Amino acid sequence: MTADHLAWVVPCFDEAARIDGPAFLTLVDEGELASLVFVDDGSRDETLAVLRGIARERPGQVEVIPLPKNQGKAEAVRQGLLRALARGAGIVGYVDADLATPPHELHRLAALARGGDIDILMGSRVQLLGRTIERSHSRHYLGRVFATCASLSLGLPVYDTQCGAKLFRRTEALSSALDRPFTSRWVFDVELLARLIRPGPGIAAIAVERIREEPLLSWTDVPGSKLRPAAALRSGLDLLRLGLRLRRR
Repeated sequence: MTADHLAWVVPCFDEAARIDGPAFLTLVDEGELASLVFVDDGSRDETLAVLRGIARERPGQVEVIPLPKNQGKAEAVRQGLLRALARGAGIVGYVDADLATPPHELHRLAALARGGDIDILMGSRVQLLGRTIERSHSRHYLGRVFATCASLSLGLPVYDTQCGAKLFRRTEALSSALDRPFTSRWVFDVELLARLIRPGPGIAAIAVERIREEPLLSWTDVPGSKLRPAAALRSGLDLLRLGLRLRRR
């Protein structure tokens, strides 16, 4: 693989009814420059069979990693990113199985990640004129509160930490950030950013000027979210604990 090879990781849990195989395969139309790593997080339905069917369509470009039991989105993403890096990808990222961020936007993000001096590229759901961001009012306002707290915890002017479309260039900081499980199932995006901008001793941090948020042209809130009220509450508590740890450091 080359430095421009981009691997998308897709965490999946009970997604058999929502996975759009043909749409995902458009992400690997670039041939040797792109690949897909699906991680089945111990699904109870036919997700694994569906994923293996997609993989048979593009052998060598699509890989399926079956986890023996459900471990949560955070660990599924981590395992997928580790696998993509181990296979030699120069740029790795993850995207939600429901393709709330559509393929044409993922292609646009991929081009930006390859073409700029960027180590972290994050899709951002900003409702602006000329853009189509379809999101319920309740989730929008809850998201704004969460994003504000995340920004304060990280000490970064970040607008949207939870959009499920992110890309990372291969760096020592990224490898270090992925060497141990995340402490939270739901706010791992924030935890990953924290590990990248404040890595361990002897590891170069990702400079703020090499992090970019890109407002999406389109994004759709697809029904079937796994985030329940109790999980949302735990996410808030996890974010508070993460902020306290960062302040102590």
